[in-house]
Amino acid sequence: MKFARVALAVPLMRLFDYALPDGLLPEVGARVIVPFGTQKRIGIVVALPEQSDLPVEQLKTVIEILDQQPIFSASMWNLLHWAASYYQAPLGDALFSALPVKLRNGESAVQKPKIFWKLTALGQEALASGVLTKAKKQFAAASALAKSPLEKGNNEFNAAIWSALKEKQYIDTFEQPVQPISWQQRLQDEPIVKAENRLLLNKQQSLALGRLLFQQGFGAFLLDGVTGSGKTEIYLQLIEETLKKGKQVLVLVPEIGLTPQTVQRFRSRFNVEIDVLHSNLNDTQRLDVWQRARTGQSAVIIGTRSAIFTPFSELGLIVIDEEHDASFKQQEGWRYHARDLAVVYAKQLNIPIVMGSATPSLETLNNVRNGKYQHIVLSQRAGNASMVQSQLIDLKKQQVVNGLSSTLLKKMDEQLQNGNQVLLFLNRRGFAPALLCHECGWIATCAHCDKPLTYHQHQRAMRCHHCSSQKPIPRQCGDCGSTHLVTTGLGTEQLEQTLKERFPQYRITRIDRDSTARKGKLESHLEDIRQGKSQILIGTQMLAKGHHFPNVTLVALINVDSSLFSVDFRAEERLAQLYVQVAGRAGRAEKQGEVVLQTHYPEHPLLQRLLTAGYHAFADDALKMRHTMGLPPFSAQALFKAQSRKSQEAEQLLNDIAAYFYQWKQAKNQPHLQILGAMPAPFAKKADYFRWQLLLQHPSRAWLQAALTDFHQQWEHKSSQVRLNLDVDPQDLS
Repeated sequence: MKFARVALAVPLMRLFDYALPDGLLPEVGARVIVPFGTQKRIGIVVALPEQSDLPVEQLKTVIEILDQQPIFSASMWNLLHWAASYYQAPLGDALFSALPVKLRNGESAVQKPKIFWKLTALGQEALASGVLTKAKKQFAAASALAKSPLEKGNNEFNAAIWSALKEKQYIDTFEQPVQPISWQQRLQDEPIVKAENRLLLNKQQSLALGRLLFQQGFGAFLLDGVTGSGKTEIYLQLIEETLKKGKQVLVLVPEIGLTPQTVQRFRSRFNVEIDVLHSNLNDTQRLDVWQRARTGQSAVIIGTRSAIFTPFSELGLIVIDEEHDASFKQQEGWRYHARDLAVVYAKQLNIPIVMGSATPSLETLNNVRNGKYQHIVLSQRAGNASMVQSQLIDLKKQQVVNGLSSTLLKKMDEQLQNGNQVLLFLNRRGFAPALLCHECGWIATCAHCDKPLTYHQHQRAMRCHHCSSQKPIPRQCGDCGSTHLVTTGLGTEQLEQTLKERFPQYRITRIDRDSTARKGKLESHLEDIRQGKSQILIGTQMLAKGHHFPNVTLVALINVDSSLFSVDFRAEERLAQLYVQVAGRAGRAEKQGEVVLQTHYPEHPLLQRLLTAGYHAFADDALKMRHTMGLPPFSAQALFKAQSRKSQEAEQLLNDIAAYFYQWKQAKNQPHLQILGAMPAPFAKKADYFRWQLLLQHPSRAWLQAALTDFHQQWEHKSSQVRLNLDVDPQDLS
């Protein structure tokens, strides 16, 4: 008898053996349908062992083979196995999350034939006789088909027109198998690059590009350039040289907000096939991009975090823009870091990887110091752009109206009168972060999270930004019944309302998750800004990085104080990065830019160091402090998170896990293993679940991995009442 060892998409650190019926022999890496309990599940064959550890009579039989060949390339197969091992995740979770949803659900990995409309003989007669002339749209569609068939789903004519013609038997469908055409074949005689859009590099950029082009095989580069130094132009010219060798390119960007302008710039430069992968694509579109990249039809893939799992026929370069960004770390399911996986992948493929940032993460800077990454510095802005001037505004000495100091309002007035644009940054959407009773101090809170509900004036609702629940705005206090309810704190909606009253003659654009929820809204807002239709811009994190607004000369961070006193040791690093990224939106053309920080603590050492010496001086200080305190990147961490509707159950589970590691620590003589917890998470309740956590830390990454591997070999989480997650190299301790 033959056997198949199968990975399933279940949260268990184990594989499952099945018997193979006569005549069925799948490839390793192929999908199969197998019985699992009372269900049928799709699994992935990970081995074909000679025998099973279970008695043959206990084994169920594979029902069907879905793929005639492995669904993963050898390089992606190796990467996912490495990643599952490093991040201590079930192999099934890692393998399935790397596939488009349609493949997880059993759809064919081979591109389906395309379906076309064609004109029938009856339709040709109707067109010739003039029967259709009164139905103008049907006549136009039939006339188009008379020239050549059109693909079903064509947007030129709506579905109702095709249905009407089909009902009259004037048109019919036919299938045509897809013949994948590589991006090189599709180019034909066209050049790869639209040379008229290529920019002239300055001396620093030319030297940087030369170093990158000189690299043969694997090399990890940090392209460390101040905002506006022209990192994107270096990416583009490096990609051009990679494409000339017939290789494909993967470009990772941190979030969907950066995708439209990145794609626009790439498409205006290259004549090649460029595909995009991000969370706004539907399942069919994702599968299409997956298939196109795999068959070599796509030359460049631009995508967010999960695009790292795209299969390529011949990948030659990986570029990661804004490598420091926290959104490259997956926070649900198995918690991989796309940047770190990309470096491993590039090494496996023996290709270069370029990581660009104006504010490199401390982990990346430490890798530069250790000689793992090569460092390329761009210290001057491209073109004639000058460095921005910075100023701290002490809110204690100012008259403040809804978060805006008199000094800032005066500066805004000056810039707007000169025809420039102003960007105000506030990382808090909604009208106000809390609604409270003026009489007794009662605060409207989320019943599911025990956190204040955010007041949204425009939608007339109270919303929880943690669990997404919402309720109508209360008319009276929940405790004393008073109707004297007031908002406190400042959100982007309130800031917009205040500015409309203060500057009625100027148009304001607010960009946050609420204002860009509808499809195409973000692109529309960004285009308005670029065309100068809006003079005042209000934004959350979405506007902080990557965007090029040449007429913005003043940028203000409305409130930075919350980040100065956070329990998260990474909060100061993120504030420093945010300051530099936001400041980089100012003075990107020939105009002088200015950045203003409003704070109650202008003497804070972090702010002083940033403004007087710059980001890298801050980073040097922060690395010294992390080294002294034994924090990452000078130690490795793993965070167990437990959630339960009953707080004591989550606490007890983590106490049991902590007890295991205390025993392991003694048995392995590892006194440097720190076990912190169990303790309530800083954000202790979310969506009716109580949240507890247990943090492990060790100076040696290898020893921490050994501890976690031993744990998983001896421990199986069986409680259905408690959700347990493990986050290796956690970025968020809340």
